[in-house]
Amino acid sequence: MTSIPLCLPDYITPEQFLTEYWQKKPLLIKRGLPQLIGMFEPDDMLGLALEEDATARLLTQDTVKQDGQPQWQLKKSPLTEADFDNLPEQWTVLVQNLEQWSPELGQLWQAFDFIPQWQRDDIMVSYAPKGGSVGKHYDDYDVFLAQGFGSRRWQLGKFCDEQTEFVADEPIRLFDDMGEIIFDEILEAGDVLYVPPKLAHFGVAQDDCLTFSFGCRRPNLMQIIDSLADIATNDSDLFVPMLLPQALQASGELKADSIDAIKAQLLQMLQSERGDTIIRQAVSEVVSKRQYDVLVPEDTLTTDEMIAALATGASLQADYSNRLLYTEVGNDIVVYANGQRLDDLHANSIALLVCLSNGEHLTLDDMEGIDPDEVMEWLENGWIWLNYPE
Repeated sequence: MTSIPLCLPDYITPEQFLTEYWQKKPLLIKRGLPQLIGMFEPDDMLGLALEEDATARLLTQDTVKQDGQPQWQLKKSPLTEADFDNLPEQWTVLVQNLEQWSPELGQLWQAFDFIPQWQRDDIMVSYAPKGGSVGKHYDDYDVFLAQGFGSRRWQLGKFCDEQTEFVADEPIRLFDDMGEIIFDEILEAGDVLYVPPKLAHFGVAQDDCLTFSFGCRRPNLMQIIDSLADIATNDSDLFVPMLLPQALQASGELKADSIDAIKAQLLQMLQSERGDTIIRQAVSEVVSKRQYDVLVPEDTLTTDEMIAALATGASLQADYSNRLLYTEVGNDIVVYANGQRLDDLHANSIALLVCLSNGEHLTLDDMEGIDPDEVMEWLENGWIWLNYPE
């Protein structure tokens, strides 16, 4: 159950979106996320960019190269007020991982519940005055571009690939050729534009504007391989030397037959029950890991204060700046949080964490049979947060 309607037009079901649009073609969703309107103003994001623990970038178009192309400059956090003095006419500031700073904003992920939670990356904001942009580019992941303040003009072009040539000597990946423009619209506050991976896009602020990027991505194979190796080190049987067939051959040669035999045993292990267990844990740990460090809250509640808040109408909700997910293994459910498997959980605790990871809002009545101190640990770890009634 979600408290925020899905971010899709009335005439498109989640099944249709996933079949016809997901990773295939863009979709404009007018007033797709009205909850974002008025939630933040430019000064809020500029102030956040100056926070010591913020992950921010300041991008400016400053001088002009000899070939007439704009010269971009990139400054990464920590940013200071001095960095914003004497800025050129065109500039943009980007702040990542906004869920960490605003659980209320993180709750807007519920509007995209037709995408599995484990594929969510983070919410980034782009603030730019009139004329500001981050240039013509593409992303390797899916993104929902939600306008929160002001307006931005978006142009979409061709699908790019590894042959796409970027402008040389720039601090960010930019290109000149967008190909045929297939979309050219101005997004107002509350509008959402879905952009599939590798589709060229170019956004220009029409006035002071905030654009929130809800990014979705999957792990790469190298991450999975690294995780497989880490987990496999705990299996002593995998350290036993292999038995391999041997035929007469030159003493210095490693024959293809030997490599094939090793490969066959490796594939056999991966396809076995043991291999399935290792792969399942490796994938679960990778996709539940946070990209950014957890910020520890300065003020923490006591267990009694938490119970009192719940008794007066507050609710428990998943904190979307963290990664809380579960997977079914036979008849059991295994829960992961921020890259770690949670062992020794009671059935009631597992059931509660499953509900929370699915976006449900839970009350004091839902905690029956659960140790309140255990729930307090979840709050302190940042997996969930306490939402007070307005």
